[in-house]
Amino acid sequence: MAASKVPIYTALFANLAIAITKFIAASVTGSSAMISEGIHSLVDTGNEVLLLLGIHKSHKPADRKRPFGYGKELYFWAFIVSLLIFAVGGGISIYEGITHLMHPEVIEKPFWNYIVLGIAIVFDGFSFYTAIKEFNRQRGSLPFWEAVNRSKDPSTFVVLFEDAADVIGLIIAFLGVFLGHQLQNPYLDGAASILIGLLLVAVSGLLARESRSLLMGESADEELLQSVVALATTDAAVAHVSRPLSMHLAPEEIILILAVMFEPQLNSAEVAAAVIRIRDTIQQEHPDFRQIFIEPQLPLP
Repeated sequence: MAASKVPIYTALFANLAIAITKFIAASVTGSSAMISEGIHSLVDTGNEVLLLLGIHKSHKPADRKRPFGYGKELYFWAFIVSLLIFAVGGGISIYEGITHLMHPEVIEKPFWNYIVLGIAIVFDGFSFYTAIKEFNRQRGSLPFWEAVNRSKDPSTFVVLFEDAADVIGLIIAFLGVFLGHQLQNPYLDGAASILIGLLLVAVSGLLARESRSLLMGESADEELLQSVVALATTDAAVAHVSRPLSMHLAPEEIILILAVMFEPQLNSAEVAAAVIRIRDTIQQEHPDFRQIFIEPQLPLP
């Protein structure tokens, strides 16, 4: 099922607008947590741009240099995004928090922080709703974490976890600003910044693991492979089908190697015709198999 770009564009424009307002509020109030949140939103804006770049590059047609196409561009850029969340988002937020703890400053004019945080929660909440709605559409009846592990489209779950981190980070920032101002304790604001950084590091680790797995090459789902075997077995020329080998080159682009033992009485022309017939049958039923290689096997002695 094709993924929609709507969650990515929604997150892109929301994060860009929110980043600008957060930095303005941080400059007025001197809040460390607000600076961290501004950095967080700015990094997320860049991440959405990189995901869109990955999607665009992954659609580039195959050529002599890349005979299997450029589908893995999406997986590569999703992995880069996960590293940026860790290095830029998490690292700078933790640094800002530690700096604020070493040189604490009482928050001034927290009213502006509350205004910005309220606006940000509305925009990020809507972005998160859009992302979870798209993810639920793709996962169907699968449990949430199983769907994340089995998903072959990082553009969906990366945006989902980014938006979730946004909303949680905003809550942490609000508590840091509110408690720091009410208790006149600037250390709470710095602690909130560190917690936001740790949140981003945790999200980064999860996304890096999933994106790396896709980049290394994941097989098609077991149910899909069983269907392929069943389709091939129904052909009258087939005696036996071994377990197929497969790898996702993109969310909707799979390479398949199928070892097939044909009936021993068939001649070479009949085997060649059967190979074409089986390939067409599989691709008609499952068009995601863009490249299918059928290897005729010798009959068992």
